[in-house]
Amino acid sequence: MTNLPETADYVQAYNKDRPTDPKRSALIIVDMQYATGHRDGPLAKRMKEQGLTTTDWRFARIHGSVIPNTRRLIDAMRAAGGQIVYVTVGAGQENCCDAPPHMREMFRDMDNYEGATAHKIIEELKPQKVDHIVRKTSIGAFASTGIDHLLRMLDCESLFMTGVSTNMCVETTAREAADRGYAVTMVEDACATTHEDLHHNTMRNFQRLFGKVRSTDEVLERLA
Repeated sequence: MTNLPETADYVQAYNKDRPTDPKRSALIIVDMQYATGHRDGPLAKRMKEQGLTTTDWRFARIHGSVIPNTRRLIDAMRAAGGQIVYVTVGAGQENCCDAPPHMREMFRDMDNYEGATAHKIIEELKPQKVDHIVRKTSIGAFASTGIDHLLRMLDCESLFMTGVSTNMCVETTAREAADRGYAVTMVEDACATTHEDLHHNTMRNFQRLFGKVRSTDEVLERLA
């Protein structure tokens, strides 16, 4: 079962379950890069230097839940014959000129551009050659990448969302996918954000209409 508060009152009258064909499924791993997705990255170091604890829950959850659960999902998706798609966020150039105005300062502060250490996918979830990687400069992947074309060429219909941040890039990409007809599942214990309440509220809202919220164990059962 998902690890959501018992008070979560989901309204699912119009959110019907759809069957999962593992061979037509994709695990979408969002922004698991050193920039903001690892306790050794720029965001974590900056918070520590400033003596701030704002991101403590984020990084504890990333390393205690998101990384190990995503590893399990990767192994299961490979075994089931599905696809692994990594989504990264960051600029294409060091001056971040290709990023939207509201994203440029963050990319510059995090040294998050293609080729930089901060931009790399973390070692714990390192992709294999057969995996797919798309780089976005926007919050949602569908706005600035060819991910929709890629998924359709791979004949994917079911998407399982993991990564960071729950209420930002993961949710926006998941909503964009739902609006394009994909069967979308947010894997609750394989996502993280800065504040616990934002995480749970995002899951509560998403399951009202956009798609399903499931635990890693529940997803593994469907892939099996």
